[in-house]
Amino acid sequence: MLLRTLASGSSGNSVLIQSGSSAVLVDAGISCRKITQRLRDCGLTPGDLNGILVTHEHTDHIAGLGVLMKHCNVPIYASGGTCAALVRKYPVTQNHLMLVPAGTCFDLAGLTVTAFPTPHDAADSVGYRVSDGKKSAAVATDLGQVTDYIRSILTGTDLVLLESNHDIPSLRSGPYPYYLQERILSDIGHLCNEAAAELAVYLARQGTGTLVLGHLSKENNTPELAYSVVQKALQREGLSPRLGLAPRDELSQIYEA
Repeated sequence: MLLRTLASGSSGNSVLIQSGSSAVLVDAGISCRKITQRLRDCGLTPGDLNGILVTHEHTDHIAGLGVLMKHCNVPIYASGGTCAALVRKYPVTQNHLMLVPAGTCFDLAGLTVTAFPTPHDAADSVGYRVSDGKKSAAVATDLGQVTDYIRSILTGTDLVLLESNHDIPSLRSGPYPYYLQERILSDIGHLCNEAAAELAVYLARQGTGTLVLGHLSKENNTPELAYSVVQKALQREGLSPRLGLAPRDELSQIYEA
């Protein structure tokens, strides 16, 4: 099972997961042009996708979806609240939507997909765990907090794309207004580096072999800082999973479960 991010950050998110001939995209938060080009760099076209899994309706996760649906006939899987929000924003998506309630599993091109609820200030936000029966990968971003349910879903997952959004001192001293700082720091906001490190330690203890830090804020974090905080936490516990960083606006390297 392979994972590559097409983009991962506050300005846009899209993740490609592949196993054999199956290929799914998690979110389409960059332009259709960029999605098409980066899929081409992976040897694919949008029409080769078996499905698009949408986590929630915020622009940095769906910005390219409307135009993309004008050019290809790919099913979109999303929770009830997200489906409703997508139709309001991009009516063209209506005939492509497949309702997947949070907390359920479904089959997609030989893959088992689990949609798990995530605490985020969106209509009906979810993350996804994808398994081919041998290996598994998950996208766990846009988390205001790490719930016991999320831990249980991610336990034993081979590869996890994990949010490490912000450094709290940088956020507090940065350009964001107070109300936005409070939103990000809330239980329905985003994970800071230290919270990401705590979850990384837990997952590594449970057998996760590859952790990729993603959804880093351009204004309130740096790749070097996020990586250092998580790596040091893992080292203190004597843990050594493969640790990667998803670039904000370019195709990542290939991560294999």
